[in-house]
Parts: sequence; structure tokens; C-alpha cells
Amino acid sequence: MLSLKLPQLLRVHQVPRVFWEDSIMSGYRRPSSSARDCVLSSFQMTNETVNIWTHFLPTWYFLWRLLALAGGPGFRAEPYHRPLLIFLLPACLYPFASCCAHTFSSMSPRARHICYFLDYGALSLYSLGCAFPYAAYSMPASWLHSRLHQLFVPAAALNSFLCTGLSCYSRWVLGRRGRGRRRDGGTEGRDQTSPAHWRPATGVADISDRGWRAASGSAVCPDLRHLPPGHSHQLFHICAVLGTHFQLEAVLADMGSRRAWLAAQEPPLGLAGTLATLGLAVAGNLLIIAAFTTSLFRAPSTCPLLQGGPPEGGMKSKLQ
Repeated sequence: MLSLKLPQLLRVHQVPRVFWEDSIMSGYRRPSSSARDCVLSSFQMTNETVNIWTHFLPTWYFLWRLLALAGGPGFRAEPYHRPLLIFLLPACLYPFASCCAHTFSSMSPRARHICYFLDYGALSLYSLGCAFPYAAYSMPASWLHSRLHQLFVPAAALNSFLCTGLSCYSRWVLGRRGRGRRRDGGTEGRDQTSPAHWRPATGVADISDRGWRAASGSAVCPDLRHLPPGHSHQLFHICAVLGTHFQLEAVLADMGSRRAWLAAQEPPLGLAGTLATLGLAVAGNLLIIAAFTTSLFRAPSTCPLLQGGPPEGGMKSKLQ
């Protein structure tokens, strides 16, 4: 009979500093786990189990929403729906990338950094994905066809480069100082929600904005950067997924309530411009990740980025 032996778990003083998480003392996986052990560890209570499942299950939920909407009669063929589809693609990607990062981050210090580089890139692409439906469906009437409206999506693409680059750079700098802690996202999509924030803030709505209050109110995601240490990242995962769900509902509300009015307006970005912007953003983010990954492979094995410093003697003895 085939039996599977679950990997042994370690305490914080038994793993290099690069694997440490704030205020988490036990439940660490071996820092040289195989891919098989990483997958098996998702079925035992480790420091990453909840992180894995809180993004693995929502990946399937958002994929189901994507397939259900895209499978509707004539949905994919109608240009009006394209911004929604572009939003849903990275909405499926970012929880999957996060799930993989948390699952396989214990294979080695180098693999850990690469996993989170990819995680940052997926989050940044999600922030860009949010910009397309906001520009298409949620712009205040006073912003429509303004310079801000025209530059909104291109600026979001540049913002995705900035977010990915700074996130990877901050991990690189902290790692070289012997501090390999994960950087929690949370600011990538904030600027992209400005149209939804502006409409309730101004308190002004015209006949085309009948659904604006419910839609924009549900699109607001709480600021989770100041949660306490420890397992707060797992709460961040849950709140981020709920925020994405409400963003989707907000977009659908705006699509329905403003459709007749928006049909008479010129779309802000044609299909060619949409595909070009999205393609450049994906390529640019992959190049940024590739640059940091290449630097990672060129770093000497003695670099703190790959080794992490040993625990201080006092803390080690205290933990033991």
C-alpha cells in the first residue's frame, strides 16, 4: 500500500534568516525541500498552509467567473466586454502566482526570491488589469475623453513597471543585508481605483451614473499595510480576494447601469491599443523579473541574499 510521509517541520532557529517570518516561531519547512515535499506540505499545518489555500481556492473561483461570463452568447465577440475580460485574466493569475510562490518558496533561498519576484509581477499586472474596466466603464462623466482619461491606462502600465521594479529591488536590498522577509503588496492597484473613489467623493452623478454609488462603494479595498506581524499576511490574502470579488461586482454594476450612455461615447482605447499596452506591460514586467533573476544567479553563494545570517546566540538559546 502506498503511503506518503509528510515532511518534518522546523522551528525558526533551525532555518536561515532568509526564511524567517515576523513573530512566527515554528512550522517552517526544510529550506531545501523538493517540489514534491512542497506540495505535500500544503496538507499539513505549516507557516504557509493558509497562505497557500487562501489563494489556491480563489484562483478557481475567479476562473469559474471568467468562464461563466466569457461563455455567454456573443460575450467574447462584443468589444464592449473586452475590458472586463482583460480584468479577469490577471484576477485569475495573481492568486495562482501567489499560491505557487508560497508553495515552492522553501526549495532554496534562490527559488524563494524568484517565486516572490514572479508574485510581484503578477500583482502589478493585476493593477494594470484593473485600469482597463475603470477606464472603460467607471470614469466620471467630467473625466471622459479628457487628457487624464487618455493617459489613464498607459500610466497604469508604467505604474506596473514601477511597482514590480521597486518590489524586486526592495527584496534584493533587504536580502543583501541578511533580511529576506517577504514584502506585502497592497499599493499596486490604489491609483487605478481613483475613478471609483472620485464619483462618491464628489457626490455628483448624472443620468448616466445611476449605478455609480453601489458600484464605486464596493470597489474600495481596505488598506492592509498596517496589520500586526505574524499570521497577518494570511488575513491580507483573504481581504485581497474579497476586494477583488467586490471590484468585479462593481465593474459589472457599472457595465450594466452605464451601458446605454457609454454606447454613445467613443471608447478610450481601441483593440489594437489595448493589446499593444497589455503586451508591452507583460513583456516589460518579465524583463524586470528576468534582470533581477539573472543578478540572483550571478551573486556568490556566500551572499546574505542566498544564505541569510545565523540567528543571534541569545535568541537561539531562548527559542531552544
